[in-house]
Amino acid sequence: MMRVLLVEDDFVTAELLAANLRDFGYEVTLAGDGQEAFAQIRSGRYRLVVSDWEMPGMSGAELCRQIRRRLSSGYIYVILATSYADVAHVVEGIEAGADDFLAKPIRPEELRVRLRAGERLLALEGRDVTIFALAKLAESRDPDTGAHLERMREYCRILAEHLGRHPKYQAEVDGEYVQLIYLTSPLHDIGKVGVPDRVLLKPGRLDPEEFELMKAHTVLGGQTLEAAARAHPEAQFLAMARDIALTHHERFDGRGYPRGLSGEQIPLCGRITALADVYDALTTKRVYKPGFSHETAKSIILEGRGTHFDPDIVDAFVARESDFLAVWHRFNTPSPPLASGDLDYPAVSAAVV
Repeated sequence: MMRVLLVEDDFVTAELLAANLRDFGYEVTLAGDGQEAFAQIRSGRYRLVVSDWEMPGMSGAELCRQIRRRLSSGYIYVILATSYADVAHVVEGIEAGADDFLAKPIRPEELRVRLRAGERLLALEGRDVTIFALAKLAESRDPDTGAHLERMREYCRILAEHLGRHPKYQAEVDGEYVQLIYLTSPLHDIGKVGVPDRVLLKPGRLDPEEFELMKAHTVLGGQTLEAAARAHPEAQFLAMARDIALTHHERFDGRGYPRGLSGEQIPLCGRITALADVYDALTTKRVYKPGFSHETAKSIILEGRGTHFDPDIVDAFVARESDFLAVWHRFNTPSPPLASGDLDYPAVSAAVV
């Protein structure tokens, strides 16, 4: 439950607004003036503040200034309630550090909407860092993956951008979708934290029992992110991250895992990530295989068009292969990958696990 610090020196107004906020699902703390409010803020418990402008001792604008001067581990979203509507007061409030304004008398529904806007902004803060840190934690168990996550998210972005120009996908793939898949695709293998090292780091093909243990990373990752998505339904990126973790090893022909989904039963984000993940696995050195050339990876992906991969996404890959190569060169050492003549087919199979 999100906490709101409500700063209001009029007792009746404060109680009425607090009741409204509790009805909206917030946990509310009341402060009667700016000094009391600032003492509460110093506790670190509040990210949303609704403050009256005119108060004895410390005004709402001065409270904003004090908040912005203070070193804080997280952003504090401040809404000032005022009966002043002139430009001079708005400018003063913004310069003081206010994020939004409410005209008095406050209408409860307007207060709810403005607080929800503040929640969305706070949800964005640290989201990118948190996602990538979690993904890097999972990746840290495998020292051979190098800049895998950096490449993966670039490949997914390239494919999504191209699909967004296709009439079939324009309704689903917009700029926000492209940004979300860029942010969340690094979480595709987060479930590998639950895979034993003897399996994850095995320098060779997995036996059937080991393969089952490896496959479980999709379910573990999906369940973990599903729990987070249920706890925070407003965080849309968690739903996409869940779908990617669970479905990036499904195949277009239904012979993938863990659920054997086929075609458009597989979420688009999972189909995009599947191709990006295989391309990166093929073209980079792993504990069980050398890196293969772009041409070799391309031929394997073309062979999998309509079976392993969605044909539309393969077509997007072919159309943007120069961008894929640019990403590979940006994040890899100059040593060239193996050409197709050096292909080790058992290692190719291992690469797509």
